[in-house]
Amino acid sequence: MPAVTADTLTLPRLDEPLDGAVDRPVRSVTTAPRGFEGEGFPVRRAFAGVSMADLDPFIHMDQMGEIEYGPGEPKGTPWHPHRGFETVTYMLDGLLLHQDSHGGGGTISDGATQWMTAGSGLLHIETPPEWLVEKGGLFHGIQLWVNLPAEDKMISPNYQGLEADDVALVSSPDGGALVRLIAGDLGGHTGPGSTHSPITMLHATLSPGARLRLPWDSSFNGLVYGLSGAGSVGAEGRPIEMGQLAITGPGDAITITGGPSPDSRTDAFDVLVLGGRPIGEPVAHYGPFVMNTQAELRQAMADYEAGRLGVIPPGAIGIR
Repeated sequence: MPAVTADTLTLPRLDEPLDGAVDRPVRSVTTAPRGFEGEGFPVRRAFAGVSMADLDPFIHMDQMGEIEYGPGEPKGTPWHPHRGFETVTYMLDGLLLHQDSHGGGGTISDGATQWMTAGSGLLHIETPPEWLVEKGGLFHGIQLWVNLPAEDKMISPNYQGLEADDVALVSSPDGGALVRLIAGDLGGHTGPGSTHSPITMLHATLSPGARLRLPWDSSFNGLVYGLSGAGSVGAEGRPIEMGQLAITGPGDAITITGGPSPDSRTDAFDVLVLGGRPIGEPVAHYGPFVMNTQAELRQAMADYEAGRLGVIPPGAIGIR
């Protein structure tokens, strides 16, 4: 799991939570069921079985892979529509091509993030390049859906391509954990992602026994998802491992500890940590659309069928 690596002893240190900060307790731990997405690539449904009230402003998250494809096996998604939210694709290993009907596009590779604001609607595709399909290789990533408030659901689409070296890198005070801050503010540091809903998104790697105590906005929720290895969350040391999601309760600090890894491929504990200020609005979700009402969902489908969400550009990737 290379993503972005660095010598933690030379990085800026993350500010500790303020004196008197309250550690957020772990309210639940759920295990992501496995499924398939797009043209058949394996995913773990990270938010399955979790209340939308606990996730708000997040809607959906898939851990894509981790899988070692043989020649001819890599898969992606066909062209498809979105409206009413933002998609965030973070690649840990491997490579995807992105293109959308609003002019966005590029390559998403190790440690890079694609942030697409679907807003009023567009069509897009994420697929491996032909040379990678022929060769095969390791594939591991995250796709996260971030809701938009009602007043922003019909804004113009936008695309942000965040390269691996754009990410803000900091370390825990003792140097035992590397934090890649993708979006939001954390302990005096700011990630490069520009978001409509106030959120924080980071990927942390903890050595066995390392302790990472994150200062956390008390108005945000707090989610910790295991990407690889094993460890614990909360001052109480609630165990979690790869494919599990911890939901934390009220407080202004999140504590994560690296444990002995059951994964022979790594000694480290890798986690994705998410938090956002809840929007608190009704959510109507169907397939690739996230709106506030069923009537808005029906309108989104009608607009898609009428071609009002965009057209596939001439010579687009994935079209033969």
